[in-house]
Amino acid sequence: MTEHPRLAVIGAGPAGLAATLAAAARGVRVTLIDAAPGAGGQFYRRPAPELRAARPQALHHQWHTWERLRDGLHAHETARTVRHLTDHHVWLVDRHRAGFTVHALRGPEQRDPVEVRADAVLLATGGYEKVLPFPGWTLPGVVTAGGAQAMLKGGLAVSGRTAVVAGTGPLLLPVATGLAAAGVDVAALVESSDPTALLRRSRTLAAEPGKALEGAGYAARLLRHRVPVLARHSVVEAHGTGRLTAVTVAALDRAGRVRPATVRRIVCDTLAVGHGMLPHTDLAETLGCRLDGPAVHVDDEQRTDVPLVWAAGETTGIGGAALSLAEGHIAGRSAAARLHGTAPDPAGWAPAARTRTRLRAFFAALDTVCAPPAHWAEQVTDDTVVCRCEEVTAGAVRTAVTELGAGDRRTVKLLTRAGMGWCQGRMCAPGVEGLAGCPPTPSRRPLARPVPLGVLARAGEDDD
Repeated sequence: MTEHPRLAVIGAGPAGLAATLAAAARGVRVTLIDAAPGAGGQFYRRPAPELRAARPQALHHQWHTWERLRDGLHAHETARTVRHLTDHHVWLVDRHRAGFTVHALRGPEQRDPVEVRADAVLLATGGYEKVLPFPGWTLPGVVTAGGAQAMLKGGLAVSGRTAVVAGTGPLLLPVATGLAAAGVDVAALVESSDPTALLRRSRTLAAEPGKALEGAGYAARLLRHRVPVLARHSVVEAHGTGRLTAVTVAALDRAGRVRPATVRRIVCDTLAVGHGMLPHTDLAETLGCRLDGPAVHVDDEQRTDVPLVWAAGETTGIGGAALSLAEGHIAGRSAAARLHGTAPDPAGWAPAARTRTRLRAFFAALDTVCAPPAHWAEQVTDDTVVCRCEEVTAGAVRTAVTELGAGDRRTVKLLTRAGMGWCQGRMCAPGVEGLAGCPPTPSRRPLARPVPLGVLARAGEDDD
């Protein structure tokens, strides 16, 4: 090891920032690599400086935490203990005898290759939205819930005047209240889960009173803006010619099936829809890290089963910013100790570990409540496009299963091209798996994102 060991942290959201500060404060040279033009990730997304936002904190409820992280990062950059590489899109982490090489593409065109050498790697790659198809979901005006929030936080913009927010999960609350506060007429918040299910898990949920207060605050804002809440309802179809003009919603029975007698149409020009989040595990998979279901497996120190590779935040399981901060702090301290050749002292991160335990239990209970409707695929018509990149329909996926014998997503991909486009199945995989009736499977891609052949040919030629 060098006198000052080198740690590459990939992802500058809450987990990556917490890990960077913890490791840098303990004598580690950290290179923080992120695809965004500035630190903060999706959670701490802010308007561009040229927009001159008077109150950028208005859409955040943890602004002081962000200020602490921002100031800490700036101090370490000034002291040259942290190098922050923005607008760097990592496509591979290569493990070799001398350590690791992080390969990235720099700039908006993603064509300028960069290589970063490190003795260890910490993955804080976050998560992405789970998207499920339905008739009309490709119409202009239909956006993901996270996309609507990103427009608000990053651009102070909305995509229409009248919106419906639909799907399931805690993200719908800040999206609906944020749109309403921005002057949008939120015609309905359509939540597919059953709120009474929360009562059956009240003991676990009550152990995190801060989250209960946060939820109560959102509920109060919905009331203030007179936003109707349709619990145990789902969007059946989006309507429009060239652009969204209305959505059809319906109540769900106990089994999660649409009750035909309850169908109704709501006029709107924006539909913000989301069905939860999924961990980003592409880089972890290329390194050979073990997965627990959809998330990266880690031990109590946030170590993966690959030596000198740590993971923290949403990539180890969806749980929000506070959990990501706790995991990042633990991972950074553990990495610093291990890189210096000493055994970490868990007592030093005991408060963060207690937070991690509580929040993991809280979000595990919440996940069981906020699951998509069990029979959502029954409402997807055969002519509904499932894979937007390759324009593969639900009918083609069903034919691959019923007539051609496909029993897993990879076989469906080979038979239909679903998942072969630019996103490599990140957006359509849940929809394809649900329609095919096959379990989720790791992608095992050799590269985390599309890369020009010229970059591949030159990989490894230049030193950092």
